Amino acid sequence: MQNEETGIISQALAGNQKAYATLVDKHRSAIFHIVKRIVHNDEIARDLVQETFMKAFASLASYRSEYRFSTWLYKIAANSSIDHLRKKRIQALSLDRPIETEDGTMELEVPDYSYHPERELVKKQQRFSIEEAIQSLPDKYREVIIYRHKDDKSYEEIADLLDIPVGTVKARIFRARELLKKKLRNV
Repeated sequence: MQNEETGIISQALAGNQKAYATLVDKHRSAIFHIVKRIVHNDEIARDLVQETFMKAFASLASYRSEYRFSTWLYKIAANSSIDHLRKKRIQALSLDRPIETEDGTMELEVPDYSYHPERELVKKQQRFSIEEAIQSLPDKYREVIIYRHKDDKSYEEIADLLDIPVGTVKARIFRARELLKKKLRNV
């Protein structure tokens, strides 16, 4: 198989268009898959496949037959794809450095659209409502909720702190959450 391909390559080097077409047909699909995995775009991949074959046949005389032709061709395809991505890379502006213009330097000002006062107010009201609901719980439920959710204590740690069984801690937390759901449902 290697010798057969070497013969086709020799014919292509001699200018035989059919040999050239045979090599293209044989490797086009594999080259396309390699390129597409790199660039993630069918149209660009098709262009890069063409570019790969143009580069390969322009430098076909440099191909050394002790290596597989497909490996040599895949390397050209990968390099062409990587070169394409490098050229396409977006130039980013630094928000910290001034921009040089014909009129001098100027600072880049970017508006902050992330702050929404209404959302902040709603979150603040929710936090207040939750805190108010927790404070209105009976003591035995309030303390387990605070230990569990504010102090991030485990069931076992809460049981040790309150000197009660773990099952009782779980039951109180369950009941406290149910009470909180009822109180907060109306808010």
